[in-house]
Amino acid sequence: MHKPVTPKDAAAMILLRQPQDPRVFWVRRSLKLSFMAGYHAFPGGQRDAEDFQVRVLNCADSEAAARAACAVRELFEETGVLVARGVERLSVEQRMALRRELSERRISFGALLERENLVLDYQLLTPAPRWVTPPFAPRRYNTWFFAAWLPEGQECAIIPGELESGEWIRPREALKRWQDGECLIATPILHVMQALAEGVTGFAERMERVSQEERDEHLRIELRQGFFTCPLRTPTLPPATHTNCYIVGGEELVVIDPASPYEEEQLKLDKLIASLRAEGRHVREIIVTHLHADHIGGVQHLAATFSLPVAAHRLTAEALSGQLRVERLIEDEEVITLGGAPGWRLRALWTPGHARGHLCFYEERTGTLITGDLIAGIGTIVIAPPEGNMLDYLASLRRLLSLPRLTALFPAHGPALIDARGKIEEYIAHRLEREAQIIRALTNGARTIPEIVKAVYTDVPEAMHQLAAQSVLAHLEKLTSEGRLHPAEFRLITRSLQL
Repeated sequence: MHKPVTPKDAAAMILLRQPQDPRVFWVRRSLKLSFMAGYHAFPGGQRDAEDFQVRVLNCADSEAAARAACAVRELFEETGVLVARGVERLSVEQRMALRRELSERRISFGALLERENLVLDYQLLTPAPRWVTPPFAPRRYNTWFFAAWLPEGQECAIIPGELESGEWIRPREALKRWQDGECLIATPILHVMQALAEGVTGFAERMERVSQEERDEHLRIELRQGFFTCPLRTPTLPPATHTNCYIVGGEELVVIDPASPYEEEQLKLDKLIASLRAEGRHVREIIVTHLHADHIGGVQHLAATFSLPVAAHRLTAEALSGQLRVERLIEDEEVITLGGAPGWRLRALWTPGHARGHLCFYEERTGTLITGDLIAGIGTIVIAPPEGNMLDYLASLRRLLSLPRLTALFPAHGPALIDARGKIEEYIAHRLEREAQIIRALTNGARTIPEIVKAVYTDVPEAMHQLAAQSVLAHLEKLTSEGRLHPAEFRLITRSLQL
């Protein structure tokens, strides 16, 4: 059983300005970050022990005061805006100097406030509902949200680093960007923007429309308009623990990879689909990206529960014959049009390599690609012959680069990836580097696959060497098919392999 990571306490600030035509300040996280890289979010971060030492007026609850102090401190560190009583006495230059002093850890936030005769006041903040990162995430936060108005005479200034940029935006404009595939935002940010789009007054109360159950169980994660994901615990390869099931569409929906064989996970997906059907939506069919067990474990249950047909590539249907009934075959370049506004067109891409019948799905309007197991958001992709083929795999990756617009990758394992082309190019470069390392190992005298693995996969735990051996075999097959390794040498090297 997967043991969830304990969430760390954090706080974030919803900074507002222009009450008559409200704007909210959001930031874009750096693509280099390991958590939510490239996402748009609000200034915020993890709570420090020192936050409990900060004096907060009009707040008798020490926990609430520490959360508020964290939100104000993070806002100051990340944007230079300081929400505090007495700050109007400071010039822009003085605030900048204090920000540098704090960021360089030359003084604590509480000591800085006391020295400058500044005081935090809870009445300057509007508490909003908290959100906890889902249990399946490798890094989790228990984040408390606060809202505040931009103090007169102050402005935001992002110092590039963990944050790439920041801007003021009308909430409806932010939602339009999200709908058009121009940005990725986490569920809490989406609900804040939706609540603010109805007006600033009472927006925190409107956020309570999202039930505590939904916030705790994460029943409805909408990565993009009409792209729902339900990560399900599956018997997959570590470090992954879950497989992402995607539900795509508006009035008409398709379910891609209902993956889990576990009853409690199947019921979680049932509950999400039932809630979508209760809104008047129609689920058309189940689609399977490929044949592996961590992608098809819940297909029969879901098909029986909601009387849904199953669709897959011909090669997948043939491989699963007798195990799973596939009613419809999906061809390469077939377009699946789903009804509802603004409309969704999923173009099926036959992308063999990880599996012979593997399919990806490209949504043309938003530039979103559901990658199946062609690319992962966590861990690596195993190419295991005879089902896996390295030559096909690299060709499939290169095919993705020819797509006219790629704004995000939605993989089967791990988080969504916003630097789509960069990730694809990284995958290709990594495989070619492994290939070069294998050739060097052969040149240096390695003559069995275990010897090659030992020479090449020095960065991989020994427990994973059996999987690495499969990738080596796939590379050797590729080199042989390209005439770069003699068939007799291939037979000699692979003779000792025990898979």
